[in-house]
Amino acid sequence: MKKLLLFALAAIGGLLVYRQIQADRAEQDLWTEATDSVPAGTGV
Repeated sequence: MKKLLLFALAAIGGLLVYRQIQADRAEQDLWTEATDSVPAGTGV
């Protein structure tokens, strides 16, 4: 029973780490898009 509990806790921990990494990547993409220079010739 202890092994099952440890496995469940490890799975939940892994999921939380994965979700945090995905959120960090999404935020970095937003910053990259927001701070990117506007390409020449776009008419903006």
